[in-house]
Amino acid sequence: MAYVDIVTALAVLQFIWFGFQVGGARERHGVKAPAVTGHEVFERHFRVQQNTLEMLVALLPGLYLFSRYFNPLWAAALGAVYLIGRQVYASAYVRDPSKRGPGFGLTFLPVAILVIGGLVGAVLALVAR
Repeated sequence: MAYVDIVTALAVLQFIWFGFQVGGARERHGVKAPAVTGHEVFERHFRVQQNTLEMLVALLPGLYLFSRYFNPLWAAALGAVYLIGRQVYASAYVRDPSKRGPGFGLTFLPVAILVIGGLVGAVLALVAR
């Protein structure tokens, strides 16, 4: 279970890091708070952070459900793929949003497997009662 906890902490830290990048882009490009539009590069950083938040909402319960009903090591491995995918996504999106597809795939697929796997595990545990 420690591996899942490590992936969880890394996912949250990655999200925080993306937030710092938003702040830096806000300062570099003169986008005054509370505005969330302005310079295109700032908006890209902002979208990366917001998209990451949207994925975290699914990732975190998926990690714990999958690790509980199936295998913590596999859950952590899928979480590691998510982390790599998020970084690929972020780098591509900031450079050219049209190139974000591979990073999105590496993010979405493991999250879907974790959530669906956790649901299947919970249903199987309930049926086995």
